[in-house]
Amino acid sequence: MRLVVLGGGESGVGTAILGKQKGYDVFVSDFGKIKENYKEVLIKNGIDWEDEKHTESLILNADVVMKSPGIPEKAAIVKKLVEKGIPVISEIEFAAPFTKAITIGITGSNGKTTTTMLTYHLLKSAGLNVGLAGNIGKSFAEQVAEDKYDSYVLELSSFQLDGIINYKPHIAIITNISPDHLDRYDYKYENYIDSKFRITMNQTEEDYLIYDADDEAISEWLKKNKTKAKLIPFSLTQTFEEGAFIKDNTMEVIINQEEFKMETESIALEGKHNFKNAMAATSVAKLMQIRKATIRESLSNFQGVEHRLEKVLKIQNVQYINDSKATNVNATFFALDSMTTPTVWIVGGVDKGNDYNELMALVREKVKAIICLGVDNRKIIDAFGNVVDIMLEVNNMNDAVKMAQRITEKGDTVLLSPACASFDLFENYEDRGRQFKEAVHNL
Repeated sequence: MRLVVLGGGESGVGTAILGKQKGYDVFVSDFGKIKENYKEVLIKNGIDWEDEKHTESLILNADVVMKSPGIPEKAAIVKKLVEKGIPVISEIEFAAPFTKAITIGITGSNGKTTTTMLTYHLLKSAGLNVGLAGNIGKSFAEQVAEDKYDSYVLELSSFQLDGIINYKPHIAIITNISPDHLDRYDYKYENYIDSKFRITMNQTEEDYLIYDADDEAISEWLKKNKTKAKLIPFSLTQTFEEGAFIKDNTMEVIINQEEFKMETESIALEGKHNFKNAMAATSVAKLMQIRKATIRESLSNFQGVEHRLEKVLKIQNVQYINDSKATNVNATFFALDSMTTPTVWIVGGVDKGNDYNELMALVREKVKAIICLGVDNRKIIDAFGNVVDIMLEVNNMNDAVKMAQRITEKGDTVLLSPACASFDLFENYEDRGRQFKEAVHNL
């Protein structure tokens, strides 16, 4: 069996290692440059590879192709594979059959990283032998090759779900759905929504789907479509006989007639959206039969995720917050919504077809100044130019932070929450967040 791996990054190299271990004839091809550390791994494992090109004669003879999530369906080589009827799948689809471990799959437009990390924290703190993979950390395929975990918490992007055929998580979570990455879905929101719901398409009556019952797109889809999985809703406004909800400042989770209660003020993560993440993660912990005391302790000591509403420093009574992970408008909505002091907002980058109107009321109420950090800021200036008193443009992080310091007063907040991708000025959102933190520390 010939396995061709497109993309020589984390998921590609992990898949190649697992494929080789399972007796496949493996070839890795990357149209860009493969990083030195990944090349070394491929060479050490005796795996053939090429970079900065796709040699068709070495690719179109594949029995199966694993496509890295960053490569669009529209890529010429992918179209040719599909025309030839060669299955093009994701890393998750390739690796899942080689493990007996239970998987917990988590998707959504926002909150999925926090929910994934919190779920992992709950299970690990309870002493479960659990791995963490998907969009985070070490590749799922490579961990399956090492075969040391009984269960996995997987953060799954829509791109990873597009490449599944038979994969099903035992427990699936959809945190929420808002327009994102529409450039990859022919600018059709319904295509993107369908893509997220692939997480439940192979689930059976034995499996569970945990979902945000306040989310319009999710509720609409569930009205029109069926899943066999047992449904477990969570909500800030409704209550359920089975599910998770907030009532009188208490989080309640009822599953299989068992009830778990915890005061919301004891939950380490702040903000309404984080109560939702906590309800989703706690529902998993209950399904995995983790003790109440352990859940309580884990929820009260969880540290949060880097680059997601991360408090960096307080300087001259001004709080600097790194929310670089907010790469779409909906994520920035949560960030602005949780601000309680006058805010200097650093925003901008590569726009994925953003509609800034939904932020208008929050900007009017909370934002005193906007600093645009991007190559093309026209849309942001058009949207908010008449709403805030100060609108500035910069093209590097140091200037953004220095400028912010100049216009803040005691008691203000400086919030980096870009609502955009980072690829115009930075390598990725992590690089953007790290540069912000460094600039703040240098003030």
